[in-house]
Amino acid sequence: MAERPRDRAICLYATDFSETSQVVHLLTREHGVVHLLAKGSKRARSATGGRIDLLSTGEVVFIPSRGTTLGTLTEFTEAANHSPLRKRLAALNGALYMLEITRMLLAEGDPHPPVYDLLAAALDRLDRPDAPTAAVLAYFQWRLLLHVGLLGEMGRCLNCGRPLDRRGTYFTSREGGMLCRDCEGGWTEKRQVGGEALAGIAAMTAMQRRQPASLTEPQALAVLDLLTYHLSYQLGRSPRMFRYVHPAGRH
Repeated sequence: MAERPRDRAICLYATDFSETSQVVHLLTREHGVVHLLAKGSKRARSATGGRIDLLSTGEVVFIPSRGTTLGTLTEFTEAANHSPLRKRLAALNGALYMLEITRMLLAEGDPHPPVYDLLAAALDRLDRPDAPTAAVLAYFQWRLLLHVGLLGEMGRCLNCGRPLDRRGTYFTSREGGMLCRDCEGGWTEKRQVGGEALAGIAAMTAMQRRQPASLTEPQALAVLDLLTYHLSYQLGRSPRMFRYVHPAGRH
């Protein structure tokens, strides 16, 4: 009999497969990203309780994929659909952006329980009407990049170890870290970092150390812009939803 794991899951992607079925990409906590055929999911009395939407969170039972074939979703019990954030365009776009970059960075079948917890917490935060959307996105992307090993030294120059100041500080995506004005000349790929981004990076570093800190919206947007430059350089493509969550993406 085929193995049927039970796990918690967040729907990252869903598309129609037929008149009654869907293909879904789920981030599960213990099994990573799984690509599944949800047979009959669009029927109201299906084992999934009806159509599965992006952002839907719940408990799943599934048959894992074998080779290049899709796995099969056998049960889905929805616990939350994040309806509060769906009512606010900025929060909805932010949530979809987080789903997109999660799909971009995580391979199928590679478990990352901390990323599941991080995404679940970020979506819950965006459900709140007072959520600072830009700060939530910047913090999520920072932690995600750290977890997958794409973010290095951000508090000091990665070459000489000198603390950073506001004069002539650069970021290099190739190395995933910061450069001071005396060392940046040795790198061709680099991007100058302004004062808002530096202040935001200092706040994020403090948060990482569990120290009290906060991000203003300009700082959060500057950090988000820098991190998305980094992600785009590393993967060779930009997140499509970036234009909907940051003014820089609209140019």
